[in-house]
Order: sequence, then structure tokens, then C-alpha cells
Amino acid sequence: MNVLLLIDLQNDFLPGGALAVAGGDEVVPIANFGIEVAEHVVATQDWHPHDHGSFASQHAGVNVGDSFLLDGLTQVAWPDHCIQGTPGAEFSSKLNVARIDKVIRKGTNLTIDSYSGFFDNGHRQATGLHDHLKEIGATGLSVLGVATDYCVKFTVLDALSLGYTTRVIVDGCRGVELNAGDTAAAIEAMRLAGAEIIGGSLA
Repeated sequence: MNVLLLIDLQNDFLPGGALAVAGGDEVVPIANFGIEVAEHVVATQDWHPHDHGSFASQHAGVNVGDSFLLDGLTQVAWPDHCIQGTPGAEFSSKLNVARIDKVIRKGTNLTIDSYSGFFDNGHRQATGLHDHLKEIGATGLSVLGVATDYCVKFTVLDALSLGYTTRVIVDGCRGVELNAGDTAAAIEAMRLAGAEIIGGSLA
């Protein structure tokens, strides 16, 4: 079975959100098209406590975009975003959520971020996504969402390491681009790891 995996199509990652990804709203219609034809749909959702350790606001002298150590791991400092129970954490109102069969929440641990839909950034704890996919007999994933250079990339790399045949629908992905070229580099990293890259260019 092939599963459509939607990555973090939440208000805070869309234009006007706390951590807006340029063009993030353009992904939603592509996701809805995929939802209509998919046999099974799973969505990940960033679900941070209000004082999550990845937030720049929690660290004196740390600014958004800085790198610092968080519980022994290198961490990018982000603006406060996708806080549990807030409108920013909700899925886009234009997303066809009625056809989503399973939602996997991540980033709930105060002291560690979780870019991947499968594990936290230190691979210390699983999110339950792999268990769910095994339970329904999934062997392949088609992945789209935001952001290409963070949560999409790390989800895809983990999916490949776990043995899933993985396709990245690049027309349905947008990157943060903290540094110029991050999105293209992420797509190339996924391709080199064994993902099939379909649709669109590397830009």
C-alpha cells in the first residue's frame, strides 16, 4: 500500500503565520488533489508546548535563525510557532482534513525538536508513525508539505532508512531557505538517499 504523507500543513507555516514559508499556501491545493486519489492519508502536525526549547524566546541572547545547543544537539532557534491548542497549530482551513485518516503530532517534548515525522531529532523517541504504517501494511510513501529543507527532508530520510519506497512530490513542497540553496540541497540529499523526486524543478 502507498500512503500519502502530508507534512505540517499548519497555519503558522503558511503566509501570515509565525514561521511562514514562502509559497506555503500553494501546497494546499496540491495536497487536496493527492488526498482525493490516495488510498490512505496521514498528516504530521507540529504540536509544541508554549515554552518549547527550540523557541528563540526561551534563551537569552539567542535570535531566530541562530544555532545553539539544546540538550546536547545542535538546534536552530525558531520563532514561537505551532503551540498546542492555538490557531497557528491547526491545519489550513483549505485543507481537506475530512480525508485524513491519521494525525501524528510531534515536537511535544520540551527539550528536543522533532523535524521528522518518525522520530525526534536525536532519534531518542519514536512518534508512532512507523508503528501506524506497519499496522496498515504500508510499503510506500508519497510525501509533500513544508518545509522541504527541514521536516520534509528529515521525514523522507527516516522513511528511507526504515525501508519505505519513498517519493517526494516537489511541486507540493516549499522550503524555509534560511540560507540560499537550502531547498535544492535538501532535494538532492533526499535523491541521493534513494527517494524518487517527481514533479517540478529543484528550485
